[in-house]
Amino acid sequence: MNDSYRHKGLRKQLVETIRKKGIQDEAILSAIENIPRHLFMDSSFLEFAYQDKPFPIGSGQTISQPFTVAFQTELLEVKKGDKILEVGTGSGYQACVLVELGAKVFTIERQKKLYQKTKEFLPNMGYRIKTFYGDGFVGLPAFQPFDKIIITAGAPFTPEELLKQLKIGGIMVIPEGKGDIQVMKKIIRISENKYDTKEHGDFRFVPLLENKAND
Repeated sequence: MNDSYRHKGLRKQLVETIRKKGIQDEAILSAIENIPRHLFMDSSFLEFAYQDKPFPIGSGQTISQPFTVAFQTELLEVKKGDKILEVGTGSGYQACVLVELGAKVFTIERQKKLYQKTKEFLPNMGYRIKTFYGDGFVGLPAFQPFDKIIITAGAPFTPEELLKQLKIGGIMVIPEGKGDIQVMKKIIRISENKYDTKEHGDFRFVPLLENKAND
């Protein structure tokens, strides 16, 4: 797994790019500078790994644009020791950013090939992340409650099951919308049945698919 001086230099440039776009949390910027994003991508895309763009990773999924990863992470207000549920493991890149910030990450993926690939890959990168194969709409009720929940695919609605798995005072970040464009929402669970929701602009994600997991 080669991480050259050139790769590190390109990461520094990427960090400056997303800093200029408004990301201010130095811990998040440091995490992005530390993680060799090119290793999460197919070799054919290596030359593009440090552009601020999403790229395909197979199974109809993408590795998110670094700015989007940083933006969602900033909204999540990660604290060291937070127990976080990620819906949509994908390449595992977002989960690694959360671990770099000191979180304990539980992540679920419905595309079996992607799940198997990422489950094997993450330990090789030195990241301890609990990976699960299943339906993101259902979440991981056996491991609730979570301090934070992050959804990394476009959801047509906010799943009730996931809201129930958020602890009181916890934060969910979810891109919601039925079309090609989703609205980024930050939801704070105020009490058993009360939630505070704020919107944070338009984004474009691959869709969060319902029902059973996919082989």
